[in-house]
Amino acid sequence: MRSFRLTLLTTLLLSANMVVGGVPNSLAWQGAASAPPPPEERVSSDQYRTPLAGETYRTTLFDRQIEVPPSDRDNVRAISLGGTLYSPRVGSDIATPIAALYWKRHREPDRLRAVIGLFVNEIDASRNFGTWELLGRWENETLPVPSTEIANDNEVKGSSLLWGTFSGFVGAGVRYPVAPFQVDNDFRLQFFFQGGYLYSQPTGDTAPTVKLPPDTPLYGLKLRGRYDGMQRNLMELPHRGISWGFDLDMVRRSRWGDANYGGNLFRGSDTRDYLKLAGYLYAASGIPGMSERNRFIVAVHGGLAPDHDLDRFSAFRIGGGPFPNEADDMHRPYYPGALYNQFPASDFILANFEYRRELLFFLYLHLRGTIIFGKRMDFHSQALSFRRDRGEAFSSGITCGLPGNSQLYLEYGYDQEVLRDGRSGSSFLLLWSKEF
Repeated sequence: MRSFRLTLLTTLLLSANMVVGGVPNSLAWQGAASAPPPPEERVSSDQYRTPLAGETYRTTLFDRQIEVPPSDRDNVRAISLGGTLYSPRVGSDIATPIAALYWKRHREPDRLRAVIGLFVNEIDASRNFGTWELLGRWENETLPVPSTEIANDNEVKGSSLLWGTFSGFVGAGVRYPVAPFQVDNDFRLQFFFQGGYLYSQPTGDTAPTVKLPPDTPLYGLKLRGRYDGMQRNLMELPHRGISWGFDLDMVRRSRWGDANYGGNLFRGSDTRDYLKLAGYLYAASGIPGMSERNRFIVAVHGGLAPDHDLDRFSAFRIGGGPFPNEADDMHRPYYPGALYNQFPASDFILANFEYRRELLFFLYLHLRGTIIFGKRMDFHSQALSFRRDRGEAFSSGITCGLPGNSQLYLEYGYDQEVLRDGRSGSSFLLLWSKEF
């Protein structure tokens, strides 16, 4: 069983991609209010308008006048800290921490977005020439600690490997602003050439039957599409609109061979080249007959490998963390209570349905149902392969804005079977984010 110290290090590094980019404006609590709020704020409950991201907002709460100044959404630097507790454990993990640094900067003609986690990083940069853009991207997952898969609610010791990838991307694309014309509202179509490297090696726990392919350079093409027409509220949560996107990856490993990860043979001739298509769709709207404080959000993710030629290193990875709300994080498939990248899958569809209630202008209640269907890698069978599986989960959460440009998110999740291979369980997530 891995020690908590090792779990701590692993999650601190891997959790970088789970950060939610963007935290709310500070709440400026002024002295006790003796005068009513400005006329534009004195509206009846059925005319209430939810405060939106970046706007100035003034109101009176508990006999105090509160003013939220406008925010610069073109330049955001934030840190997120927290963790998830599991009951019962998932694999060997009782708890996992979360830590990440986030930076988004938009100053024409340049854009930059970076999620930094030392050994796990993701950086996107672009320079525009009208509607055309030159693009650069860097991503790496190069953990200095072993990775072990989970089956039958236990870690499969024989699957322990030390492996990682790093890749650079260069390309070009087009970007068009779309309504409601905020910093994150645009349509992007981008084409990249990828060059990178994949390495793997056994550890002291690796089963003697495991056979690894050679370390290899890799190269390929990537087509990426993004559309974000989402209007977000003061807490940077989707309020109304639609967002969608897709990623098409065509990759070749330069040197490759047969591999055995503990079961059946994955032939090098089948897995050297692979094609993956992933997509997502978000929609947020009001609920007929109810006030603007009530919202309904649907998020659907899917992945497909047409030739079924994925292996342990190229499979889609589905994990947990906070629910993705930021425009550039919405591509991440989310399953409440899961470990980071817990499920290697070849084909999947995952849907989240959320009801959200605005309790106060800085306090939101979330009720969410999740369902997943897919083919996941089966590590508890001697005939290692992808097997069909499904799961359902329920989660509830609270998003709360705090003074000092910070935000707190609390979530309880209940999974019926998929996280623990047939056993139900709960998870508790706490995430604090601060802009600086």
